Amino acid sequence: MPKITFYNTLTRNDDVFTPMDAEHVKIYACGPTVYDRPHIGNARSAVIYDVLVRFLRHVYPQVTYARNITDVDDKINAAAKERGIAIHDLTREITGYFHADMDALNVARPDIEPRATEHIGEMVGMIKTLIEKGHAYAADGHALFAVASDPHYGCLSRRNRDELIAGARVEVAPYKKDPMDFVLWKPSAADEPGWESPWGRGRPGWHIECSAMSVKYLGDTFDIHGGGADLMFPHHENEIAQTTCATGGDFAKYWVHNGFLTINGEKMSKSLGNFTTVKDLLDKGVKGEVIRLALLSTHYRKPLDWNDKAIEDAEKTLNKFYRAIDGAEIGDVPEVFLNALGNDINVPEAIAQLHSAKPAELRAMGLLLGFFGKTTAEWFKGDVASDDDDIGLKIAERILAKKNKDWAASDRIRDELKAAGIVLEDKPDGTTDWRRA
Repeated sequence: MPKITFYNTLTRNDDVFTPMDAEHVKIYACGPTVYDRPHIGNARSAVIYDVLVRFLRHVYPQVTYARNITDVDDKINAAAKERGIAIHDLTREITGYFHADMDALNVARPDIEPRATEHIGEMVGMIKTLIEKGHAYAADGHALFAVASDPHYGCLSRRNRDELIAGARVEVAPYKKDPMDFVLWKPSAADEPGWESPWGRGRPGWHIECSAMSVKYLGDTFDIHGGGADLMFPHHENEIAQTTCATGGDFAKYWVHNGFLTINGEKMSKSLGNFTTVKDLLDKGVKGEVIRLALLSTHYRKPLDWNDKAIEDAEKTLNKFYRAIDGAEIGDVPEVFLNALGNDINVPEAIAQLHSAKPAELRAMGLLLGFFGKTTAEWFKGDVASDDDDIGLKIAERILAKKNKDWAASDRIRDELKAAGIVLEDKPDGTTDWRRA
């Protein structure tokens, strides 16, 4: 077994990984807020934790990976209103797009993918516990976490109080006992999603979602929590506070954060015209595995600059690898490769081993990293419209067409899929699955 170390954001050290149970490793990563197509920065995080999970599964007998779907959020409300569609329709559509785009990048689905709206009861229960223990309070239809009640608050970001207030962009409100206190529950207007609670009709704050869902599926204490560096504060800081205060457990032992992504040296922004989604790249003919390799070309903790050269280099490299594995069996994964991944998920170091590997070993290493999903012949002839990575997208488009009562579009998509040998499983509550004829 290779020695595994992670740079643990919680300790600021390269910590040797010692799972709580060597027979069953548990990991949680923050998933998408489903209001828009996933951009390339979202994809970087998904790909990184996919590699981590693949590696851990190679080493340990059982790994449970949970990644949430945030389907209640103010951004979702605004996007649905702007498009003039129901919130449920938007979240269902964007979730379908997310799955299709990540499938195209060979990102495996998590073992557990809880949706926030399906766990309101667990969130309400955790908030009630926090209030009973004196770590939260109700005020003016809100429930708020009392930051001063947690002596360990700030343990992850290691900021002083002034820095915490600035970083959180705190909302000054008369119902708060302290400016740092953050929302666990807030009132909903008549046209906003809402659920009944002891504090009135409302909806959860963002931070409580991940706490309630991770505890339900992984327990009060689990091994690894992952996410983007931008989530470290306030989201992850608040997760730690509310979870440890509610459960008395340690929450996550190891915290892993991936670095930021820029586009040609600039921050990605719609206003700058450089906002790039996964679909944008796929529509331009960039193969999913090429995107995946480009996203892994820089160590996960370092910033990654996305540019045309990164894509060109990734495609050349994969062309070389696919030629090399043509007809090869799957060999053993070399120890030097596993040691590279064990060294704080150093994927660039691991990929360097592929260039000098024998074909059978090359194929084994590539498969572990999530590559070589096609034969060499399929790779060079190009993707076809009926590939699995596109089916989810077409199903999502058909669901939206049916919701909009665009029966002609719905029938056209169904017939296109049928012609490609794909049979949809339609049920009263919608299209739930598909199969090949």
